[in-house]
Amino acid sequence: MKSLITTVVFCFAVAQTQPTVAQALTTTTQTLPTTVQAQPTTTDAQSSNGQKLTVTDKLNINGTVRAKYEYQPEEGVGRFEVRNCRISVSGKVMPTVAYKAEIDLSDEGRIRMLDAYLRLLPTENLRLTAGQMRVPFTIDAHRSPHQQYFANRSFIAKQVGNVRDVGATAGYTFVFGDNETNCRNKPHTDRNGQYTNGNEQDKTYKRYETSAAPSSLTLEGGIFNGSGLTEQKHYWTKSYNYSLKAEALICGQVGVVLSCQHTRPAETGIMMWNGGAYWHAHGWHIEGEYLHKDYSGGAFKAVNAVDAFVVKRLPLRKVFEAVSLLGRYDYMDDHSDGKPDSNGRLTIDDPQRHRITAGATFHLGGKSPKTDIRLNYEKYFYGSGATPNVSERDKIVIELMCRF
Repeated sequence: MKSLITTVVFCFAVAQTQPTVAQALTTTTQTLPTTVQAQPTTTDAQSSNGQKLTVTDKLNINGTVRAKYEYQPEEGVGRFEVRNCRISVSGKVMPTVAYKAEIDLSDEGRIRMLDAYLRLLPTENLRLTAGQMRVPFTIDAHRSPHQQYFANRSFIAKQVGNVRDVGATAGYTFVFGDNETNCRNKPHTDRNGQYTNGNEQDKTYKRYETSAAPSSLTLEGGIFNGSGLTEQKHYWTKSYNYSLKAEALICGQVGVVLSCQHTRPAETGIMMWNGGAYWHAHGWHIEGEYLHKDYSGGAFKAVNAVDAFVVKRLPLRKVFEAVSLLGRYDYMDDHSDGKPDSNGRLTIDDPQRHRITAGATFHLGGKSPKTDIRLNYEKYFYGSGATPNVSERDKIVIELMCRF
């Protein structure tokens, strides 16, 4: 691993300045990244007294490793799996230019390039991004593996609304109020636009107290190839995909998210509409989300998906920093990914199902790295005639996740 990180640092070494974020949007970072510090350099920017500003170059390195065991009692079979082994580098080459590159060395055994983008930050609240990224859509699909509450993602985040693509986005955050307000919780986003959606999963707070946070409204939209991550070189199009998202945060505790997305995986256009809300305070996180998916020309019947869950985090005194008790219900209709079969018709890729998940997550203390032990039991319900994949049946999941 040491040699791997050294290679990544060599390939992606660039400079990062200290961010100049408005006080109203200052956030606590999710993790404490490893920092490679270079010699100070001088930029052309000037302070209020006319002096040139000296900034220190930085390269942030983060990683997430998830190893798990799943047991399927119906068939009496089990498996060990490395679900993720992600390495990312990020930083800034100047106060107004940021970057990120992330690769997954084992996404269920496959190597995948995930994020590779540049971000311009011309003003405090405006960000312009170009490259390969997660499309701004839904709540749960935006969570990175170390931010997830459950060992396995919801149907919305995995089957129905999971999209990464190559394109460009623009986002702006409007802030209402200031740090003198009586709102007591963390802001939901920083200037780099890293959505947290109220997820305090990686925090080690025992009292759940943070600085005052204003209310805000973040608007973001983008256009994308529609080629996915691997078909960029020879992909030319006249019809781009697009996505729009609005996220309102009230006093850092209540969030409301509305979004839409248009895609065209093949010849059939797909329009998706999503809405959700969450409350996050005092160790509680309660969230609900709904997604509706339409296929042009009636090529496939409309798909509905629901994700609703509740989490209660309790501090512990010995061995573990805290434990989170979790419960989730999610649902999806018969679903097609929009790619036709050999006869040119859309078929069911994932049959209709309900699922109830219950479990607990034990959080080990320490600032960095952080480690979670996730214990989940998933109960599936299918209609008559469905033939579910062995991976999509009742199962017990034990997962060890480390974020560094």
